[in-house]
Amino acid sequence: MADLYGMINVPTILWIDEEGRIARPNDVAFGSNDFKEMTGIDSEAHLERLRAWVRGEGPAMTPAETRAAQTLPTAAEQEARAEFTLAWWLSQQGHTEDAEPHYVRAGELAPHDFTIRRGSMPIRGLDPMGDDFMKIVTEWSEAGNAFYRPIETPA
Repeated sequence: MADLYGMINVPTILWIDEEGRIARPNDVAFGSNDFKEMTGIDSEAHLERLRAWVRGEGPAMTPAETRAAQTLPTAAEQEARAEFTLAWWLSQQGHTEDAEPHYVRAGELAPHDFTIRRGSMPIRGLDPMGDDFMKIVTEWSEAGNAFYRPIETPA
């Protein structure tokens, strides 16, 4: 799912219409306000838009708005996904030592992709909530990235 739709962090939502088309690309949204204090995002705004769209009372996004809001993967990010997939397969086959360089390379190619870097941690015996993860968070923040930056709401 993350590869198919270019998801790099959680929570990420995606609206897909009845015809299988993306009606709203990757966006940050929450199902409750449990994290509102940390993120500054009110879940009700998204939930109201979603409910209106599902009932046919409000728009999702036009195809042009959807395309404009999408972030397509770079060649390096695609290569990182291939490296991660190979590493995961090797891990599943019991070849953990052979997998490790591929996990490392995937992280080098896509240093800000949490689904790759953090997603590999439990498989590699690393704590996805510990010091190794906090190093990634620091790198992410120092690069000027924001964890929770929703796309603009269509008019």
